[in-house]
Amino acid sequence: MKHSSGNEDLEWTINLNRFMLRIAGLWPPDHHDASEAVKSKIQLLYNFITILIVLAIPSLLSLIRVWGDTILMIENMQYSIPYLSTIFKICIIWYRQADLLPLIHMIEKDWAKPKMKEERNIMLKYARTIRLIAMCGLSSTLLALISTCGYSCFEIIFRHVANLTNPTKLPLPVHYLHDVSKSPQYELTLLAQITTLFICGFSYTAVDQLFGLLVLHVCGQLESLNLRLTRMEQYTNFDATLKYNVQDHVRLIKSIEIIDDAFDLMLLVLIFYFAIIFCLEGFLIVNIINRKDQLPLKQFIWFITGIVYILIHTCLYCAIGEIIVTQSEKISQATYEHPWYNLKPRAAKNLMLIMHRASKPLQITAGKIFPMTMIMFSNLLKTSASYISVLLAIQD
Repeated sequence: MKHSSGNEDLEWTINLNRFMLRIAGLWPPDHHDASEAVKSKIQLLYNFITILIVLAIPSLLSLIRVWGDTILMIENMQYSIPYLSTIFKICIIWYRQADLLPLIHMIEKDWAKPKMKEERNIMLKYARTIRLIAMCGLSSTLLALISTCGYSCFEIIFRHVANLTNPTKLPLPVHYLHDVSKSPQYELTLLAQITTLFICGFSYTAVDQLFGLLVLHVCGQLESLNLRLTRMEQYTNFDATLKYNVQDHVRLIKSIEIIDDAFDLMLLVLIFYFAIIFCLEGFLIVNIINRKDQLPLKQFIWFITGIVYILIHTCLYCAIGEIIVTQSEKISQATYEHPWYNLKPRAAKNLMLIMHRASKPLQITAGKIFPMTMIMFSNLLKTSASYISVLLAIQD
């Protein structure tokens, strides 16, 4: 495979992810270019301060004002918790940029190095998944932002309206300390909200895309390693091939450990975020259905949409974690199925290095506690549903 072809494949794979991360100021900068690194830090600091001042703090002030009204509180948390989680994500990636930069360089080297046609096809298969996730994330973010701002401009309000809510036509139900009902304060606040909403949406989604890019690339490398292990008897220099595979396996293990260290705390927070929103919104919807309370259809659809969105989002994290576990288990299976009994004692002993390490599946965890798998997602749904029933029983 030619070097230029590898560069083209790399560019096709990561261009959307890099575009979103650079808007958010989260793409790990090349420290050899000092001006680019400074520009990235300034942009990241600007995004952080803007989200904090324009969205996060006003949404918490609004939550304090509506405290006691269940519908308004849950509706507020649909906005305020994502703002806070976005700020937390930005802080995590900002702190871990130096650790993640070698992984970006690893992806570039993997695409540039010579490889078999089958290995390239495997990498392209995962690259299509990476690109599809990036396109879906970008599209859903733009759709949500345009809908939120567009409906506000056309006075189509999806949120619940009460005496405690903001009477202005601003897209978000937040509370500012200045009077936003007068001109030009209203126009300036509206512009600030729309601009910051796009920054927040891109930042929130970009971190997820970075996680998917890193993990799915490692999954592709694990599948390529599995392919080479099943064909080792076809290589003339068995010892050199085995040495290369052992080194590659160690490299991938270290990569997963770096990814887990960088994202484990963020995933733990997102698990709690999902559980809180799912319980509260599920409780509200079930309570409305049981008591036959009157809630406008558009508000009801808005709550359902919120639940579906966080379900898909959390399921995606767990599905990616499940893939890494599956591919690591295939490495173990490939080494055990290899006819090691026909090898020389020294070669068989070296093969045990992979066999022993592959016996422990690689996994991404939430806070070093919960492995991100589909089993964990199923248990999370069951636990959240049980809390909904507890909340309903307490209210009754």
